Amino acid sequence: MQPALPSQFWPNHRHRGFGPSWPESSPLMELTIDVPCACSSCGERIFRMHSSRKKTKLLGVMMMINFLIYILVEVTRSYGQGKQDNTQPRVPPKRFWKKPELSEAFWNREQQFLDHIYNPLIISAVSTSNSSFQELPQLSDWLNHTTEADLCEPDLSITMQIKDYNSLPQRFKDFLLYMRCRSYPMLADAPGVCSDPPFLLLAIKSLAPHFDRRQAIRQSWGRAGILDNRRVVTVFLLGSIEAVDHFPDLSGMVRHEAALHGDLLQWDYRDTFFNLTLKEVLFLEWLGNRCPLAHYIFKGDDDVFVNTRHILRYLGGLSGAAARDLFVGDVITNAGPHRDKKLKYYIPESVFVGPYPPYAGGGGYLYSGNVALRLKNVSQHISLFPIDDVYTGMCLQRLGLVPEKHKGFRTFNIDEKYRENACAYQSLMLVHPRSPQEMIKIWSWISDPGLNC
Repeated sequence: MQPALPSQFWPNHRHRGFGPSWPESSPLMELTIDVPCACSSCGERIFRMHSSRKKTKLLGVMMMINFLIYILVEVTRSYGQGKQDNTQPRVPPKRFWKKPELSEAFWNREQQFLDHIYNPLIISAVSTSNSSFQELPQLSDWLNHTTEADLCEPDLSITMQIKDYNSLPQRFKDFLLYMRCRSYPMLADAPGVCSDPPFLLLAIKSLAPHFDRRQAIRQSWGRAGILDNRRVVTVFLLGSIEAVDHFPDLSGMVRHEAALHGDLLQWDYRDTFFNLTLKEVLFLEWLGNRCPLAHYIFKGDDDVFVNTRHILRYLGGLSGAAARDLFVGDVITNAGPHRDKKLKYYIPESVFVGPYPPYAGGGGYLYSGNVALRLKNVSQHISLFPIDDVYTGMCLQRLGLVPEKHKGFRTFNIDEKYRENACAYQSLMLVHPRSPQEMIKIWSWISDPGLNC
């Protein structure tokens, strides 16, 4: 059946013989119902009309939604303004700046002191007011124990600041009395060793009596010169040996060695286990002055074997941030101080509390020259700690860096069944420990062109 629609929708067409014809002037014309035209042009008009009505309807819905959103926003704003009086300042009900509590452990307390001094806000206040640290109102009373005395004189006030000082092992007493001193004269230097910036600087911690270890390193993995088209430089880091530690007088022999090889860096401080941290700080200071353009630094002990060739291959594959922020080794995480007095790494609670940051075992680790210079700067803001590799981890943490664990660093040796296998050393960077004879033997193995692994 054809739909019946008002004739006004087809104003230009006459009625087609359905019943009597009405004159055009009749007012009933507007109510006339007729069959719509079937021509194509009329159909297009009907389609356009329906589309226009849909668009109009959609526009109306969108306007209504926008109006409702506007009302909701205005109501919310009015409600918020009604709850607070903008003419009155808002005062927190509780103290929002928590004052740090002074630690009972001596090292932590010293670090709080340094953190306070090197706070950039306090430094700015000092520079603008020409005031001393003690005169600033921001500083707490506990900072007033500082003095202008020579920091390299024994600090006897420490005996009163540590409750169990008298019962501590002697090595702790010696360390604590001089822990604020960082300036010692050099007995031997190597000023021209970095005249040409090295690609790899090998910095080896040694003791004065260890002549055989140093010579074995020079003849094997620490040979200075050009290796695989890269410049390699080696220096040995020494302190002084003293009669109190029952060493014979070897000073003349050490002077002769320094003159012969030109690779010794020696400072006039007592060379003990706890002073390895001091050796680290002094080396970084030397590096900044004498060898700031070294690309990479390996720092390790004099009883390790190092596959220098493998290290050079590894470094040659680095670029960008991986090269700039490099610090790899045998990383130890989730560690803390040992409380057993019988252990070498014992740290009493009166000296330090808290966990250790991630750190690389002191047997040896590899880092970039860029990181070395950053360590030099930040180390001035970190109190010396008795364990040198933990101290380096503390400095890295302050820089926002985390040392990366590398499986090629074997600071706890390898399985005994592989120790006489030349191929076992090809993919390693470091193995600890090794005697001077073993260093030379292993280096000859991996340097053999006929070695087929």
